[in-house]
Amino acid sequence: MSKIEQRLSELRQLMQREHLAAFIFPSSDPHQSEYVADHWKGREFISGFNGSAGTAVVTMTSAALWTDSRYFLAAEEQLSGTEFQLMRLKMPGTPTVAQWIGEELKKQQGDTEVGIDGMVCAASMARELIVDLRRQGGITLRTNLDPLRTVWHDRPSIPQNKVELFPMEYAGESTPDKLKRIRQALRENHADGMLMAALDDIAWTLNLRGTDVHCNPVFVSYLLISSKDVTLYINKEKLTPQVMDYLRQNNIKTDDYEHVAQGLKDYFEYNILLDPDEVNYTLFKATKREVVEAESPVKRMKTVKNATEIAGFKRAMLRDGIAMVKFLKWLTEQFPTPPTPPTPPTPPTPPTPPITELSVDRKLTALRAEQALYRDISFDTIAGYGEHGAIIHYEPTEETDIPLKPEGFLLLDSGAQYMDGTTDITRTIPLGPLTDYMKHVYTLVLKGHIQIELAKFPSGISGTQLDVLAKRAMWREGLHYLHGTGHGVGTYLNVHEGPHQIRMEWKPAPLVASMTVTDEPGIYLPGRFGVRIENTLLITPYTPEDPLHEAIPGEFGEFLQFESLTLCPIDKRPIVVEMLTAEERQWLNDYHQRVNKQLSPHLTVEEAAWLSDACAPL
Repeated sequence: MSKIEQRLSELRQLMQREHLAAFIFPSSDPHQSEYVADHWKGREFISGFNGSAGTAVVTMTSAALWTDSRYFLAAEEQLSGTEFQLMRLKMPGTPTVAQWIGEELKKQQGDTEVGIDGMVCAASMARELIVDLRRQGGITLRTNLDPLRTVWHDRPSIPQNKVELFPMEYAGESTPDKLKRIRQALRENHADGMLMAALDDIAWTLNLRGTDVHCNPVFVSYLLISSKDVTLYINKEKLTPQVMDYLRQNNIKTDDYEHVAQGLKDYFEYNILLDPDEVNYTLFKATKREVVEAESPVKRMKTVKNATEIAGFKRAMLRDGIAMVKFLKWLTEQFPTPPTPPTPPTPPTPPTPPITELSVDRKLTALRAEQALYRDISFDTIAGYGEHGAIIHYEPTEETDIPLKPEGFLLLDSGAQYMDGTTDITRTIPLGPLTDYMKHVYTLVLKGHIQIELAKFPSGISGTQLDVLAKRAMWREGLHYLHGTGHGVGTYLNVHEGPHQIRMEWKPAPLVASMTVTDEPGIYLPGRFGVRIENTLLITPYTPEDPLHEAIPGEFGEFLQFESLTLCPIDKRPIVVEMLTAEERQWLNDYHQRVNKQLSPHLTVEEAAWLSDACAPL
């Protein structure tokens, strides 16, 4: 806490010299990434809150941090003892950033200029702030100052890790073919070129990968595309001779990362497409040509997987399922179900180190690392035992780590990066006796999960239109969750991939065949326990049955369904079977039959026997 106080003191001294009444720290980097390299973790540096989403604001006399429901409990703990006030997004009575600044500046009776670093602020966000602050009594926004250059004395440097090739055997489409499709999309938007800022878009387009961002196989760069040329702006020490040869063969020029603003000024075409949600405000203002404001066409291109990518996902999910079964067998053996009737006491055995949240994480990661093509985890493992399971994005640390006991739930959300696919899976595991209410809540979550898996729907609808399926049973009992029900997953790329999602808030991005999306409803009871069950799904075509043979095929358009890519048993022990419909029971039995059939040939005899029992029909 004393470090935060010292940082705030130095920041305020700088603000006073610059005549700034407040400074805003978003969570993003110059590429509007969800997860950022350490160099750009300014919001965490100034506030101490380390969640992936949030905005910190500091005035001369106060400080506040806004974050969403995933981090309410974690933020409350991490901000405790500091002067930061927690602002719960989307909760009644929570002011916007601009509204709060307006009220605070009325108290200060001084400067009315607010700062934000235009390099880490999306153009859309900056413009919205400009308008909103002006409404708060004429407050102005300054975007040309990065105070972290001054107050962050040991600031990490921008990553310089080497870039590597992503082979065609996993990509399934060459870079020239992708560029051809991108240029066609630009013509349809009446644009001559574009600046690509999103790191995963660049990695996908160029069939390259990196290690600049923890758990995300991307590299820090920009890509400027014109009707004839392509230029990669990157620190050249990151490029191996092999990658340089590859870029030359594909007619891709290179220039220094810091030269991108000059590249925009020198851009020679009539106009350029800039995505205001991806391109930062500083670069948005740097171009001298007419700007076509539109969503980057690459966002949606990469979400629709080709046949090679789909095959890779299935192989990756098979290996991940093998690791998960080995782990679950090991864990259940550490917390066996007490025999009935009890057996005679056995001689005491030497004490063994307790199993904790962190040791569970290490065990599962080690088992995944044994699998072929494993590269990394896809996000920091969420291993929440007991009341920690109610902290939606809880990540155990040395300070918070607790031992597991033979009772209650362990919520385990984890994933891996394999060269041929990215995985994301959550299982809630009983370690011993459960209350009837725990079992009831678990079954409500399972019902919601299965209803998404069973969904049949017209191509092109939004995931928002499916979200109610996951929540219908729990809503009837006054239970709810605020995080999204599902997100896209990249092909050896970011575990969170959009723009399509399944969530309550309106997201107009359509769902189409060959997209991946997760299915992860949950219920969280603060101070008690949490439950979440998650599979990664593939959207596939669906042909409805017409028992009367009167419908004309395709008369109502293309229909879609979900196929589970994840291969891992869902624990049956907490299920209140009577709460499931016949259709839901059948889905679970069919799913377990497929899991058992696909994984068993790759397991030892003992592991296969354990899996067979875990997958036995209800």
